[in-house]
Amino acid sequence: MKQGIHPDYKAVTVTCACGNVIATKSTKSENFSVEICSECHPFYTGKQKLVDSAGRIERFRRKYGDKAVTSGK
Repeated sequence: MKQGIHPDYKAVTVTCACGNVIATKSTKSENFSVEICSECHPFYTGKQKLVDSAGRIERFRRKYGDKAVTSGK
């Protein structure tokens, strides 16, 4: 590697909104915060929620009921 052309790689702490603190290294010189991390992300925790905004699922079920999907043959 050429000397003097790469940015400094410093130790920083990343703080999540859930309170988790991660010690890592970055070229960004100051500590920073994030809104979501692997400790609170639904994919990693297995607590994924389905957000039904404006009752779309219920409206679909009222319109189509429990009818099975049939092919147009």
